[in-house]
Amino acid sequence: MKKTNENRTLAVCRIAATVILLLHIQKLESMEKNVLISAQARDLQTIKVELKAPDLLHADQVRISPDLKIISISLNDHTLLLTTQTIDLSEDYTIVYEQDAAPVNIDPVLDELFSSKALGCFCDDRRTIFRLFAPRAKAVKLYLFASVDEQMGVPYDMARDADGVWELELEGRLGGKYYAYSIDGPKGPGEIFDAGKLVADPYARAVATTNDYLHKGKTLILDASQYDWQGDHTLGLQVEDLIIYECHVRDLTAHPSSGADRELAGSYKALLQPGIRGGIEHIKSLGVNAVEFLPIHDFGNIEIPFGVPVGDVINTWNPYARNHWGYMTSYFFAPESYYASGQSLEEGKYAGADGRQVDEFKDVVKALHRQGVAVILDVVYNHVSQYDQNCFKYIDKKYYFHLNKDGSYCAASGCGNDFKTDRPMARRLILDSIKYWMQEYHIDGFRFDLAAMIDWQTCDEIIREARRINPDVIIIAEPWGGGGYAPAEFSEHGWAAWNDQIRNGVKGQNPHDNLGFIFGRWFDNNNIETMQRYIMGTLKRDGGLFRKSSHAINYLESHDDHTFGDFIRIGLGGSEKVADIDANAALSEDQLRLNKLGALFLFVSQGAVMLHEGQEWARSKVIAPTDAPDDRVGYIDHNSYNKDNETNWLNFNHAAMNAELVNYYKGLIQLRTSHPAFRRSQKTDFTFFKDAKNSFAFAFHLQKTSSGDENEFFVILNGDRNESASFDLPSGIWSAVVDGGRAGVKELYKVEGHVEAPPSSGLVLMR
Repeated sequence: MKKTNENRTLAVCRIAATVILLLHIQKLESMEKNVLISAQARDLQTIKVELKAPDLLHADQVRISPDLKIISISLNDHTLLLTTQTIDLSEDYTIVYEQDAAPVNIDPVLDELFSSKALGCFCDDRRTIFRLFAPRAKAVKLYLFASVDEQMGVPYDMARDADGVWELELEGRLGGKYYAYSIDGPKGPGEIFDAGKLVADPYARAVATTNDYLHKGKTLILDASQYDWQGDHTLGLQVEDLIIYECHVRDLTAHPSSGADRELAGSYKALLQPGIRGGIEHIKSLGVNAVEFLPIHDFGNIEIPFGVPVGDVINTWNPYARNHWGYMTSYFFAPESYYASGQSLEEGKYAGADGRQVDEFKDVVKALHRQGVAVILDVVYNHVSQYDQNCFKYIDKKYYFHLNKDGSYCAASGCGNDFKTDRPMARRLILDSIKYWMQEYHIDGFRFDLAAMIDWQTCDEIIREARRINPDVIIIAEPWGGGGYAPAEFSEHGWAAWNDQIRNGVKGQNPHDNLGFIFGRWFDNNNIETMQRYIMGTLKRDGGLFRKSSHAINYLESHDDHTFGDFIRIGLGGSEKVADIDANAALSEDQLRLNKLGALFLFVSQGAVMLHEGQEWARSKVIAPTDAPDDRVGYIDHNSYNKDNETNWLNFNHAAMNAELVNYYKGLIQLRTSHPAFRRSQKTDFTFFKDAKNSFAFAFHLQKTSSGDENEFFVILNGDRNESASFDLPSGIWSAVVDGGRAGVKELYKVEGHVEAPPSSGLVLMR
């Protein structure tokens, strides 16, 4: 009996092994039959197919689905070349051979499409013309609305030209009406064409948007040609002369301490109110000569609800469900309407319906220019708004975005959809947007968010086209993004760029374990020699980043990460949990010294200077109590992008509390503005000195040769926390204009022979 069972077991094992072997052979045979690797359209009548096993191919059995007639076939090694009837871009084609299939990639065809026709909506005395670039659409309808609340607009069919532009001409001037597009296109894997969704025009100059995360838009037909600029023009400042104040439109007046009328607080109009503590009044009082507004292109203010499933996504990261900073652009030609007077984000309402945001932002630009302050816009062309009913996604996802192999959006930006800037008509849209803001709004320059994600051809065309309008246009890169880091490359292409080397060298990389010079510490590979390099403009020839010092945008604080004041608070051992917001804001003696030393280093360095709003009083960002379920309330915030509350709003009571630091910044601004030596000196003008007993102190003598300054300067910077710095002066009597207490251009006292700088302090002597 036992032997019989063993025989049966052996028989079963043999049968199982045979089945496995047969399945394996069948799998190998199936793999051998898989002969198609990829397919790509070379042009509208040629498809190139790459083959894995050409010997197994019977060319006459190849077909194209949906039905596209093959006129001729040629086989060369592993490449099959198909000549076909004209490809219809509104179809998704697949090469089919037996059980094998390969989708046809039409990128090369799309990359050849280009139109120079004016896009968007424009009128003359007798007609209104609409044009939309939608190369793969099967059909496009325009819906015209008499009012923003109208649900069912009047539909009009549009006609396509050979370059993928859809056009419609209607009689009469239609100013005051609204329109939106419905785009129908290919259906299939990865496609999201939906004729049932209406989207605003990507070239819209003014958009009415719903106050929800879908941010659905209708384009307002607005005649903006009647605005009276009263002789206004761009200012023509040189980059090396810039003292930039990076700021947020709403933050400047939203807090009650700003003094702005409550019904206007946080708006464009509030910025212009005379006699208040915030807004343009504060900017004027500092003496800066440029503002850099965080994004004011119309953006998705509202994210998907917190903790509530939306499709297959649950918001677990943003309890506020808001985008306060504005880095979620929806429309590249329209100003943000939430900042217009009388606006809110009340649910169920439209924002921007009457288009007042257009003239109100022009008023801001004009008012700043009258004060000698240039206007720089922070612009986001590397991605678009993530969760809204975005026009680019529904016009043509495959044209406008970098996609993964499975058809999903690439997210190197961290925002879920990376804009394909190298597409010819995407590049044209970026260039058109920049030129429009320069011509229509008199904008002086741009700072490009995550600029390393913009292709180099587009970067070159940006600076070339912008300089044709204004030779002195300010072009600044945030020179990283998507895994790239390219400040030196941007300099080679003629761009200025944020200088993170001076930022990290002076203060450190983070306040916990990577502190820098002002803490008497060396972060990374920094030393006295690198500090001297930063002073001279972080030049490439000295081992730095930039071809010339005017390409260095030097800063210690931006909207990202901790404020400079909070970096110092934490770096000196302070708690990140704040019990008393006012007590936390008030600077201790140590905190004040380090803030002053960092500011002095910044203002005596070659290159442009950038401050972030509130840096002049060491602003602290403490997460304010709100209705949001935020378990970090009361903690110092290093990433306040989502908080439209007192976390971000500028508290001018704290400015008064730290008036000594504010006045110090004002004095440094006056010093730098008055003396080109700190902006236009060359390497040959510098002589550096070290203190043999203090490894965190150095001095430099600036002679009056290259810059045209009538004075010479001796500057001491002492980062040591405990030891004074001692230097012998060049012969003669020197006037102190900056020390550890005060800064400016007036003589504080006279010095000769020998001088000492106390711990964590600096001196500027002038002769």
